[in-house]
Amino acid sequence: MLKKILFALGGCLFALGGFAQSTQIDQVLQEIEQNNKELKAFQSLMESRKLDLKSGNNLPDPQVAAFYLPFGEHNTGDYSEFQVSQSFEFPTVYAARSKWIDKQTDQLQLEYNQRRQDILLPAKKFCLELISLTKRKEVELLRVEQARQVFDQVQELFEKEQVGILELNKAKIAWMQEQFQVEQIENEIQNVQLSLQKLNGGELIRFEQSEFSDELTVAPSDSIWQQIKSIDPVIKALKGGEAVAMQQVQVQKNQLLPNLTAGFNHQGVMGNNYSGVYGGISIPLWNSRNKVKAAKAQYQYRQSNTEAVTTERHSNFMEQYNQYDLMLRKYREYTTTLEGLNSENLLLEAYQLGQISFMDYYVELQFYRQAYDKMLEIEKELHQLKAEIMSFEL
Repeated sequence: MLKKILFALGGCLFALGGFAQSTQIDQVLQEIEQNNKELKAFQSLMESRKLDLKSGNNLPDPQVAAFYLPFGEHNTGDYSEFQVSQSFEFPTVYAARSKWIDKQTDQLQLEYNQRRQDILLPAKKFCLELISLTKRKEVELLRVEQARQVFDQVQELFEKEQVGILELNKAKIAWMQEQFQVEQIENEIQNVQLSLQKLNGGELIRFEQSEFSDELTVAPSDSIWQQIKSIDPVIKALKGGEAVAMQQVQVQKNQLLPNLTAGFNHQGVMGNNYSGVYGGISIPLWNSRNKVKAAKAQYQYRQSNTEAVTTERHSNFMEQYNQYDLMLRKYREYTTTLEGLNSENLLLEAYQLGQISFMDYYVELQFYRQAYDKMLEIEKELHQLKAEIMSFEL
């Protein structure tokens, strides 16, 4: 009973730790979204383009015209005329174009979401890279300590003249190599942190997570693909482009209607004057010719392009998913095999008892360590590949 209680408490602590770690990555992504210079620039561009789109639905400027004709031969008084007029498209054009502008504005937001995903996905992968490097550094620090202990033992044997100088040099070189591995990992950590800092607009990011928090299991491919089709900003942008093109067809159809002009006219001669309203209408013979056909062709292209890109993305998704499934099975094989071994301790014990030489100990040790390092590399690649597969959630 006590074991069950302890196990349950341990599970709760692990879940809370995983939540905190996941939140830490989310906090990094939120910070980058706020500080990234490219996203800031695009937000300004979005505002500019929104205003530009709205200005495209304004009325043309009113026109004021005046005539005063004192010259020439005439028996009547001088002729004068004053006119104010306003031209505008048929009212339904403005309503259709307003809807088109709204859809264009929505499209701008979808384009921003695409750019946001293109920036946050590498950022998340950098975070996962830092976690992997931190784990590797912990392993290498332990190996440095083990190599130092072995070197101390060999040096002690050398002083007792039980081993030669060659074996002492080999032990020292092995210790130095492990120290160099730590230095290399620290350099890689700095480089990844600089990459994160660059994405964060040059501001330093503090990231101290040392364990992966996400589970490696994923939902069935069909379930994930349905989410991608409904959430992924790339596919949503494609569908939004279709909606924009369809509304453009409606705009062009409404522009087949005549333009209108209304105004006020005043004419005066010999002290007499005439005032009244002025009206005009255009005859839509040539200006809108073939524009509806062109808009329909654009809409058909958008539909075909959406189908083509969606098919390609589904193919890429299935490739990633199948690769992930293969790597996950290989990773589980590694963990099952290596977790049941105590090879490093057994090798060290055999060496200390004099059952094997230092060279045999070192060669066998590298074999097991390479296998463990490969397992850590697969673990990192799995988490990064999962981040790519689930990038639509960003």
